[in-house]
Amino acid sequence: MGRVSHMDPAVEVIAMKDIVKKFGDFTANDHINLTLHKGEVHAILGENGAGKSTLMNVLCGLYRPTSGQIYIKGKETVFSGPKDAIDQGIGMVHQHFMLIQPFTVLDNIILGVEPTSGLVINKKDARKKIMELSEQYAMKIDLDAKIEDISVGMQQRVEILKVLYRGAETLILDEPTASLTPQEIEGLMDIIANLTKDGKSVIIITHKLKEIMASSDNCTIIRQGKYIDTVDVSKSSENELAAMMVGREVNFKVDKKDQEPGELVLEVKNLHAKDYRGVEVLKGLNLKVHAGEITGLAGVDGNGQTELVEILTGLKKAESGEVRVLGKDIFNKSPKATFDAGVSSIPADRQKHGLILDFAIEDNLIMQHFNEEPFASKGFLQRKAIRKNATELMEKFDVRPRGTEGKPAKTLSGGNQQKVIIAREVTNDKELLIAVNPTRGLDVGAIEFVHKYLVEQRNKGRAVLLVSFELDEVMDLSDRIEVIFDGQITGSVSGKEADEKELGYMMAGGKKE
Repeated sequence: MGRVSHMDPAVEVIAMKDIVKKFGDFTANDHINLTLHKGEVHAILGENGAGKSTLMNVLCGLYRPTSGQIYIKGKETVFSGPKDAIDQGIGMVHQHFMLIQPFTVLDNIILGVEPTSGLVINKKDARKKIMELSEQYAMKIDLDAKIEDISVGMQQRVEILKVLYRGAETLILDEPTASLTPQEIEGLMDIIANLTKDGKSVIIITHKLKEIMASSDNCTIIRQGKYIDTVDVSKSSENELAAMMVGREVNFKVDKKDQEPGELVLEVKNLHAKDYRGVEVLKGLNLKVHAGEITGLAGVDGNGQTELVEILTGLKKAESGEVRVLGKDIFNKSPKATFDAGVSSIPADRQKHGLILDFAIEDNLIMQHFNEEPFASKGFLQRKAIRKNATELMEKFDVRPRGTEGKPAKTLSGGNQQKVIIAREVTNDKELLIAVNPTRGLDVGAIEFVHKYLVEQRNKGRAVLLVSFELDEVMDLSDRIEVIFDGQITGSVSGKEADEKELGYMMAGGKKE
């Protein structure tokens, strides 16, 4: 898609100069500079834990810089908190959304800035203003839906509307496409274009090179907390950006030898299930996954993938059908029973279902085995063995920073949290590994690494079900691709012969040629 730049290089909206941010002895940002112009889309690129989010948390008033200055429209400004940043027109949409699940979309948007008439909250005015914003920037939204019931893409729109409602002129989007489908990503790109056309400026924190090329005017690269360079995106390439980000050449192709699939591991027959509203989402779904193969499930979010995975891992009950692992019935069994039957999973929402954020990293790594040798003896946890296991896995799976085994999982960056889950589930070594968006929020170096492990599982004769909204990922990794549409598998193609256009067409409900 050809992009139109709306940048006005004459107007500097924000300048961050020589920003240093330390946490104790650790320097997260080491003298970083960033200049943002009116109508500009500026990408901040860096690996997991490079300091991107920290820098933006400084800009949105959540952290105070250890040293350095922030200039807003040429005037030096010091923020004492996020409210000051919002007053200056800076709004941030965090990678893990800050929404209140049981509240409606409308209530989340106006939270803290409720319009009142006398003592009564006047929701009518708020509703009108939000609908105007949603139409102005082409963001469809259901104001009366509860957050817990809407897709991740929809939740993101709520977050964007929340900052627009507060009058933001500069929007910071942290990993905005990490959990979106290809269609939602296109929608987001349109929203960004609408915002900049309207004179707003956008900062995107990301490590997805394709999107930077498609959306950004300039890109600032940060590596291990240090400022590397700011480049004009139109004069750069994906490979050049990747090398600057990781500090080495990156291999984008997945290395995978041909092999014959083995025995049938997972068999799903005529599965029917309803969603939270009681609407049928799985409508007689059939699926087979064999040992020694990666079966990719391709589809647009909301076609029943989430429900299927929740049923397979025991988190949700189906209405009817059959689910067997190695011939053993696991239909509507508990999460522990499905795990014991041979199913391990990398869940879609790492913070909700993958980790206990307040628990230590080392404890998260033994989650399903805490009562077994060598981690427990006579009912007591064996700390030494637990720590040793964590040290080895963090080394092997490159979880950074090292030496944080005893720290809570929430202290890690999103990408490193993901590595903890992958380390645990791959080591569980079950017959079936269900990987849902396994590289969500990971940088190219880490993606290469996760792909290697998924292929390794397959080579060891394990069955892998890959559910991913990254079509490239499904095509790169899968031996066989099953397309899910409207609660059914509507087509199947061999991974080698997969064609992006044809798959996209099938994902939208078209029939295989």
